[in-house]
Amino acid sequence: MKPSENRKARREMQSPIECYIDCRYSMIPLDDYVIDVLMRDLVGHDRRVVSFLVYLWFTREQRNGHVVEASYRQIAECIGVSKSSAQAAVSWLIKRKLLTSIKKTVTATPRYKVLTPWRDYEGRSRSQP
Repeated sequence: MKPSENRKARREMQSPIECYIDCRYSMIPLDDYVIDVLMRDLVGHDRRVVSFLVYLWFTREQRNGHVVEASYRQIAECIGVSKSSAQAAVSWLIKRKLLTSIKKTVTATPRYKVLTPWRDYEGRSRSQP
């Protein structure tokens, strides 16, 4: 992605129209596991509501299979939480192995990829006798 395209994409991601109104009436496809198990686990057991919201937001942003490049400020603005809450949520999701983060340099904006370990587990359990 060219730097000018990256700036444009970030600007669009930050705008309230893109964050809240653009896809207001569309539903993102979710695995049953996300609602049936993950929501209960993150929200009920771990008491990490923002982590669940961050996971849903990344799932939507990654819907085309692309890696998402976003700062904590961008994540916080799009979800409507504080920057420190977004940072804690991302850290928790990485710890739980539901999200990966890659940086080209120490000060670069992280690139995130949503992980679905339950799909990998289902594939392994089916192949084993």
